[in-house]
Amino acid sequence: MQIEWVKVFSTKASYLVELVKGILEKESIQTVVVNKQDSMYSPIFGEIELYVNREDVLKAKHLISKTEF
Repeated sequence: MQIEWVKVFSTKASYLVELVKGILEKESIQTVVVNKQDSMYSPIFGEIELYVNREDVLKAKHLISKTEF
């Protein structure tokens, strides 16, 4: 069975991605982080995206919505 990844969160702040990733992984939700920031120009351009398996999207979005940033 192939995993279908769905973006559930994105930000310019790497610490926020790590915070959300930790919350999701604590709930046994597998995550993948994709950094689309252009390091040549500093983190002004692009975002860091967090993906989860399609089966976990609803649970992940619920957990993220309960998180205070």
